Amino acid sequence: MKRRDFIKHLEQHGCEFLREGANHTVYVHRIKKKVSTVPRHNDIYDNLCRKICKDLDISKP
Repeated sequence: MKRRDFIKHLEQHGCEFLREGANHTVYVHRIKKKVSTVPRHNDIYDNLCRKICKDLDISKP
């Protein structure tokens, strides 16, 4: 999945940008108090997308 499409999915489900790391971006779901990191690759593997969604407790893309 393309990174920009995955970021849109996260933001549509209530996740917000928290900060930039060296090789990743940190997103937080403030209502559910969950945090996860998104790598800065153009393409993100589907299994990793599912894992991040599970960490943030949102639906899978």
